[in-house]
Amino acid sequence: MAFLEMASEEAAVTMVNYYTPVTPQLRSQPVYIQYSNHRELKTDNLPNQARAQAALQAVSAVQSGNLALPGAPSNEGTVLPGQSPVLRIIIENLFYPVTLEVLHQIFSKFGTVLKIITFTKNNQFQALLQYADPVNAHYAKMALDGQNIYNACCTLRIDFSKLTSLNVKYNNDKSRDFTRLDLPTGDGQPSLEPPMAAAFGAPGIISSPYAGAAGFAPAIGFPQATGLSVPAVPGALGPLLITPHGLFILFGVYGDVHRVKIMFNKKENALVQMADASQAQLAMNHLSGQRLYGKVLRATLSKHQSVQLPREGQEDQGLTKDFSNSPLHRFKKPGSKNFQNIFPPSATLHLSNIPPSVTMDDLKNLFTEAGCSVKAFKFFQKDRKMALIQLASVEEAIQALIELHNHDLGENHHLRVSFSKSTI
Repeated sequence: MAFLEMASEEAAVTMVNYYTPVTPQLRSQPVYIQYSNHRELKTDNLPNQARAQAALQAVSAVQSGNLALPGAPSNEGTVLPGQSPVLRIIIENLFYPVTLEVLHQIFSKFGTVLKIITFTKNNQFQALLQYADPVNAHYAKMALDGQNIYNACCTLRIDFSKLTSLNVKYNNDKSRDFTRLDLPTGDGQPSLEPPMAAAFGAPGIISSPYAGAAGFAPAIGFPQATGLSVPAVPGALGPLLITPHGLFILFGVYGDVHRVKIMFNKKENALVQMADASQAQLAMNHLSGQRLYGKVLRATLSKHQSVQLPREGQEDQGLTKDFSNSPLHRFKKPGSKNFQNIFPPSATLHLSNIPPSVTMDDLKNLFTEAGCSVKAFKFFQKDRKMALIQLASVEEAIQALIELHNHDLGENHHLRVSFSKSTI
């Protein structure tokens, strides 16, 4: 994601209007353009931008075969005799999870990655990564050491390992030999999803969900999956979240959910398939780290490109649902205003589609009966079909949205619930 400041407001309006009817494609990926709340961009972070630009130039140099880094002294472009092809990587400030797949995606830009082993030592997430050639390890270290995978967090500290080769016994979420696809997983079960390396922090990626442009990793590429891996809340804490419908409603705030699958043998995990990769990233940015039913909801991009429906006759217990044709999709209309009203989870909810006969007390009672503590309520002065309701916490608001979005209010009106940037 990125910000783009135009020369004038008129130019910004022209651009948005031009691309609203037809979504542009950039490298086969859809690009969604909408207005920002910021009036201007601050570019006081120039040192980090310069480092990111230098790293990008290094990537281009390696990929083009010109191994001398731009602006680097000639002696830095020389690999020392006996230098190991194995890198030791420490991830500092681990605010977001870093999986084996993410490391492979980043480091394979500099050459063929043969093996990766991840582990935790001294309360630090670390990895050993072996290249096919020491020269690849050399340039990867020069370009990536000190860079952030995500903006302002997950900092790479890279050094050469004393090992010259890695011995990988299992292909699973913690280790991988990309030259030996026949290796067992080590636990007798196929590896479906990467575990979380650490708990997520506050909602929205790196303090602002739209601030990713300055970070290095988005520039060198993330897996373009449309799925999300969601460790769900155990059933004893509340049945709603572990239903496909509950996940459909929650993740549907940030994109159109096509399918949801709760794992048959591991029901605390689920897959949520969004309409495209950008919606999956948006949902992950906003929902990871949020508390729900007393637990932390965690989400990461999945290596699965789609959720498979159960075969005919296969036992599923209703854990896999297809929502492709659901009338509750918020973003199915091109240029929908919903694209301009996507906000992080908040204690204040925006209510709409309220019939004239429904009063303030009716709505407050509705939320109270759902287990919420209503702190404030306000109808919109110019449009009584809409209102704001403030609950005791963000966690309460998330649960209320899951339970009450599309609630039948009578008179052929179904309540629409979304997060608000406003307060009462």
